Amino acid sequence: MAKARKKTAPGRSSGRGRASQLRIIGGIWRGRRLSFPESAALRPTPDRVRETLFNWLQPWIAGAHCLDLFAGSGALGLEALSRGAAQVVLLEQDAAVAQCLRDSVYKLQAQAADLIHTDAVRYLQGPARPFDIIFLDPPFQSDLLDRCFGLLEKQQWIKPGGLVYIENLKTAPELVLPGSWRLLRTKSAGQVSYHLARKT
Repeated sequence: MAKARKKTAPGRSSGRGRASQLRIIGGIWRGRRLSFPESAALRPTPDRVRETLFNWLQPWIAGAHCLDLFAGSGALGLEALSRGAAQVVLLEQDAAVAQCLRDSVYKLQAQAADLIHTDAVRYLQGPARPFDIIFLDPPFQSDLLDRCFGLLEKQQWIKPGGLVYIENLKTAPELVLPGSWRLLRTKSAGQVSYHLARKT
């Protein structure tokens, strides 16, 4: 398993430029605001989409072990912890973004958050530890969805009955899920489509 790089002191992010903020919308950290680097590559899941997603997940989130493959701002993984998940593994490749996310984890004292500075595809190629819920929200205009679908299935990262949240462009081609996955929910907001699938 890839290891997180050397930690720097909280509040001393190596990122440059202006910072943006997101708000945790439910659970024990409801209303807490977290900063993340302002970047065209970062697009935190909007509040109304997160609200819908976690309404979908409400029967399963308490005590769940979650994997956030493209953590970015931490909007999904930290929201899951706030709402009762037992553990979240957060993967982030960009060093400055990972440091800002580490600061957020520190501010929340989120001891159940395991931040790993690594590439998601490389991580998925390693030894699997099955999860209950996986958040899959890669950069748009990439082939990462299909690559991650294949690795999640081949390496058995999802527990039987486990859930996968998927986010992509509304204009993207129709999702082709692995044969053992069943699409439970799908919805659109603005330019984004989002989906919930279950491994049968």
